[in-house]
Amino acid sequence: MNDELQPQDELLVAGWREWVSLPGLGIGSIKAKMDTGARTSCLHAFEVEAFEKKGKSWVRFSIHPNQNETDTVIQCEARVLDYRKVTDSGGHSELRYVIRTNVHFGDHQWPAEVTLTNRDNMKFRMLIGRTAMSDRIVINPALSFQFGLTGVKK
Repeated sequence: MNDELQPQDELLVAGWREWVSLPGLGIGSIKAKMDTGARTSCLHAFEVEAFEKKGKSWVRFSIHPNQNETDTVIQCEARVLDYRKVTDSGGHSELRYVIRTNVHFGDHQWPAEVTLTNRDNMKFRMLIGRTAMSDRIVINPALSFQFGLTGVKK
């Protein structure tokens, strides 16, 4: 099921945290918190550097994909979709690069807008926001990891 909205009775049931894959960024698996309080999804990023490629704005960045571990580093590049002011749950605002990438939940995938921010001090390296879940996923907070690692592909 690629990029198709699900009828209400066919919504995927996800737990409050899920393994996701971002193959367009070279991320085979990353633990994400399903955050209905966040409008846009966000991904941990550091060493963020803007550059031009074929006349378009791009961003190069690094991530630590694993919780509580900074030895593993993945280098990513993505086309810049936008540069937006985002206010976090603590009321702090910052300008963030926005990219679009396919997010995989097991065998299901669709494109999502993702902002880049440093989440080194946060428990989850990625948050999946409302717009990425809308008309596709319903959250059951009693569950976790409903899609497992089986369908996650690099």
